[in-house]
Amino acid sequence: MSESAPSTRDKILIAAATMLTKDPTARLSVRAVAARAGVSAGSLRHFFPTQRALIDTVVAGLHTLDLPDNPMDTANSPSERLAACLHLLLAEVGAGEAARQYLHTLHRAYVASPPDEDSMHTYAALERLAVHRVERWLATLRDEGALVTADLEHQARFLLTVVNGLALERALPGAPARLAYEASTLEIAVSSLMTTAGGDSAPSSA
Repeated sequence: MSESAPSTRDKILIAAATMLTKDPTARLSVRAVAARAGVSAGSLRHFFPTQRALIDTVVAGLHTLDLPDNPMDTANSPSERLAACLHLLLAEVGAGEAARQYLHTLHRAYVASPPDEDSMHTYAALERLAVHRVERWLATLRDEGALVTADLEHQARFLLTVVNGLALERALPGAPARLAYEASTLEIAVSSLMTTAGGDSAPSSA
């Protein structure tokens, strides 16, 4: 990996992509993205004259971005490491009231009323970002020979479906009682992708 600092353009794209992970309804305003990237609004508009141009580039170019997020601690087994990454996604959703607010925000922005073109582009960026993020984790394990197949996108989308289901459960009444089952659910999902050699996960403590 290159040690050179990101270009101004990449700083802007990384800032926009990071904002989408923090807020799934972020509109990526010029002022907000420029502030996050540490550049002037004029610099941002030099590369991306319109909000649509910025969103389209984020959607199209996520696979080229070096996002600062890959907690794959090699001290643990591949299964444990991947499960820990998925727990990271759930931690961002929260539980109880925080999870309800997260899902309410998504519903209000993308389900309750017909989305306009900008919100559709924003959601497409959010979805691609989530898939790309998991693909990066899977790529690390693929290179170690720990995955059954090399179809990273399908594997990433499968894992995100599991995570989304758990996120919904976190928002429903009785969520604390279900949290104890999250680890075993993720363990089953992760193990289904692993080779015998690469998927030696520690026995569940449940």
